[in-house]
Amino acid sequence: MSSSDIASILENSRELDRLRKEQEEVLVEINKLHKKLQTTPEVVEKPGDSSLSRLKTLYIQAKDLSEKEVTISSSLLSQLDTFLPSGPHGQQRRKMDGNDQKRKRMKSDSDISRLSPSMRSQIEACVSLKDEQVAARVTSDAEKDEWFVVKVLNFDEKTKEFEVLDEEPGDDEEGGGQKKYKLPVSCIIPFPKRNDPPSTQEFPAGRHVLAVYPGTTALYKATVISTPRKVFT
Repeated sequence: MSSSDIASILENSRELDRLRKEQEEVLVEINKLHKKLQTTPEVVEKPGDSSLSRLKTLYIQAKDLSEKEVTISSSLLSQLDTFLPSGPHGQQRRKMDGNDQKRKRMKSDSDISRLSPSMRSQIEACVSLKDEQVAARVTSDAEKDEWFVVKVLNFDEKTKEFEVLDEEPGDDEEGGGQKKYKLPVSCIIPFPKRNDPPSTQEFPAGRHVLAVYPGTTALYKATVISTPRKVFT
């Protein structure tokens, strides 16, 4: 092993350490926003509040850091595999390789547990949407931005994709029957639930939303003009 090889391994190790420290910092910020939204959910209705936008940015940053960590870790493993000695030690390694399938199963079971708490929470939230109705963007064409109400059939934790069912496709759909889609997380918007805080189900005037065409599962972009008046008894 040359000095340049050692230097490369050490550099990747330092980068891995830096990524993990940055992940911890992002997680602290995410937890702060979670606490803020839990204690004062009405803050998102204030004009100019960017709490939700900031939270989305932090989630994207956490996802990017996690993916970079996987890339660096894989690179380190490849480098170390290259320099493992052959001979008796290599024979022992081949013997260990007989347990590859078992290790793969263990890896699959522990993948979620090794994620940061914020990423694990996000995955669990996606899994919990099974059998729920959500808003989904089913077209990849940016100019044809079509959203529909669909039913979640499954969430693949490896590919991070939803499998959804359009239960009432339009008359112009080929075949005219129910249609399945596989969509990334970015194309799915969960609907508010009845047990959510009341403020999460209200939108201030001027807010851009998706609304349902009457009698269909099609959604269209709209702007809130006014909110229902609260009746005090």
